[in-house]
Amino acid sequence: MSILTTIARSAVRAPRPIARVPAASLSLAARGVHTLPQLDYPYNALEPHISGQIMELHHKKHHQTYVNGLNAAEEAYAKTDSPKERIKLQSALKFNGGGHINHSLFWKNLAPAGQGGGELSAGPLKEKIEADFGSVDAFKKKLNTVTAAVQGSGWGWLGYNPETKKLEIVTTPNQDPLLSHVPIIGIDIWEHAFYLQYQNVKADYLTAIWNVIDFKEAERRFLEASK
Repeated sequence: MSILTTIARSAVRAPRPIARVPAASLSLAARGVHTLPQLDYPYNALEPHISGQIMELHHKKHHQTYVNGLNAAEEAYAKTDSPKERIKLQSALKFNGGGHINHSLFWKNLAPAGQGGGELSAGPLKEKIEADFGSVDAFKKKLNTVTAAVQGSGWGWLGYNPETKKLEIVTTPNQDPLLSHVPIIGIDIWEHAFYLQYQNVKADYLTAIWNVIDFKEAERRFLEASK
């Protein structure tokens, strides 16, 4: 099993019991498959900031495609002992595994306005943001600027650097997962995340998304990472 596969399993899915069958007969179904996580809110709950149409397509179509691709790649990996074939599968594992990891984090990053979305209360995360970026507004502006500058498709992140003990802004291309830092907040800048509503105006999408960022979840991740 590849390193990315291990990360994907531990990051987005709790362990499942495995049937007691001979190891040689274990299929992908017996080992357990990755599944599309349920959202904690209805598709239209983030309106007007993110439309219900976008959320439904993003979740049911795009994320499901990554789940299907990851399961297929893992099954193919398990069926071959050829180093050459396993190397060939690394690209599919990285792309689909990263897509599954990133989106599973992304959905938890969001909450409806009025139900915690956009509300950064006084506490450890706010204090750390102000210490590392000067102010909350300066942090948002920097993350928006860096994310908007991603060429093509990718992600903008607020990550915790275990070595520097600082919150830092980084980007990853395509569906690459964030491995250098612990992800605290992730913003999807693929066109499927915003185009139907904001067309090519990334800046408007990036401004709007702060109204539905779940800072309580972000603070939970920060406290866990900084222990």
